[in-house]
Amino acid sequence: MSPPSLIDTHPNLSDAAPVALSYELFPPRSPAAAETLWTTIRELETTEPDYVSVTYGASGSNRDTAIELIDRLLLETTLRPLAHLTCVGNTPEQLAGIIGQLLDTGVRGILALRGDLPNDASQPVNGSLRYAQDLIDLIRRVEQRRSALLCAGKIAVGVAAYPTRHPESPSEEHDVEVLLAKQRSGADFAITQVFFHSSQYSDLLTRARRAGVTIPIIPGVMPFTSLRRVKRLGELAGVEPSAELTERLAAADTDIERLHVGVDATVDLANAALDAGAPGIHLYTFNEHQSALEVLDKLALPRQTRSGSRSIANRGQLAS
Repeated sequence: MSPPSLIDTHPNLSDAAPVALSYELFPPRSPAAAETLWTTIRELETTEPDYVSVTYGASGSNRDTAIELIDRLLLETTLRPLAHLTCVGNTPEQLAGIIGQLLDTGVRGILALRGDLPNDASQPVNGSLRYAQDLIDLIRRVEQRRSALLCAGKIAVGVAAYPTRHPESPSEEHDVEVLLAKQRSGADFAITQVFFHSSQYSDLLTRARRAGVTIPIIPGVMPFTSLRRVKRLGELAGVEPSAELTERLAAADTDIERLHVGVDATVDLANAALDAGAPGIHLYTFNEHQSALEVLDKLALPRQTRSGSRSIANRGQLAS
């Protein structure tokens, strides 16, 4: 029998990873929105997140604006962009070109998504990709062809995960099988869609691990500070938000009171996810920084800044 390796003699090495922090941004739709977004970007940059994801519209409707934003993030900030990429309605040749453009810009992280199906029930473009799994395969093929160029940083591929049944899925078990297939195709991590109850994340984690999913599953958390937004996302996810939360938001008399109600609920949800084993937190910001920073201050994540001078856990105390 072989003696244990040096790594085996240090069983706690895997426990050394810090908690990951990331945000989602979307490209601005007007000059005024761009000004607001860049205020948010500068505020979020001070928290030194691990990355920020950049979305674009259905079928890549504002892809040029998204790539322009990614380019500015790389050139003008210290932030690392994770580029969303959807495959519905695009051929492998078109997508390979987009992937190459992102890599040439300096992107080293891609969130591979299927994307929304056309609302008009039209047939997909002949030869277009249909599933996120196919897009992951394509990304890895492009990466392989560019391996000599990428020796200073391979591509990290993320995918979506669903704490509640996907609206088009027959079951939660099927969703986990899809996630497992994405992992087999080369996904490195997953970010969940919005959820409202702590058990939804912990149950997903249990189902996924039992099925053989080993990649990190990062909970996507939305600051619950807007009643309209909470209700709308509940409809899209097919999940009823907490009645207590919606009642408290509806009863709030001022924006500040709604902010406090929503932030407290979000912090409770995020802490429950961390207690369940979440490797990090991904905050859906809706291009607004105040509620995201309020959540972050109350979460007190055990993170070191890149300078190593202090942790984000002390951020609110130092600012007071």
